[in-house]
Amino acid sequence: MTSKRQFLAASTLAAMSGTVAAATKPVTSPGPGLLTVTGSIRNTNRGPMDKALDQMMVKQQQSFTKAYVFDFAAITKLPARTIRPTLEYDSKPHTLRGPLLTEVLRAAGAPEDAATPLAMRAIDGYTIEISLGEARSLGLIVATHLDGKPMALGGLGPLWAVLDADRNPQLASKPVAERFAKCPWGLYHLVVGS
Repeated sequence: MTSKRQFLAASTLAAMSGTVAAATKPVTSPGPGLLTVTGSIRNTNRGPMDKALDQMMVKQQQSFTKAYVFDFAAITKLPARTIRPTLEYDSKPHTLRGPLLTEVLRAAGAPEDAATPLAMRAIDGYTIEISLGEARSLGLIVATHLDGKPMALGGLGPLWAVLDADRNPQLASKPVAERFAKCPWGLYHLVVGS
């Protein structure tokens, strides 16, 4: 069984090594899987959920027969966007970088119909359900970096579905603490479709 320290060391090594795997091919780099996309997808690179080894999925009562898994290298291979929202945790602007959520879904072969339901699940079980059209209009990114550094597990990462709330007229007028309800940090699972 892999220890948490080995998992974090592998994540850091993968982030620093520059190893890149094409997002439309099976993950082949040595990094651990960080994001699992399941549901209505065309591309797959792993089989069904393993009830013995996929313990977080089991504890959160998830199940799947096929999936597309991204490691750090595969996520960072996708074209990245940079945003600079004021964050609720310290009320200061921070630079976040990562691919658009819609690009991640496209790489997994998800439908592009705006009405497609999408569930974003965090490691603590926090789940947001939105449509693909809403994810697109919000400009959600899957942030991999905060202020130029890979985000750590145990902080807001290693992945965070986040938006530039300061530049969204509907959100910018709200108090900072109310702007990020649709932004699960510690993102690890995307479910496409119903």
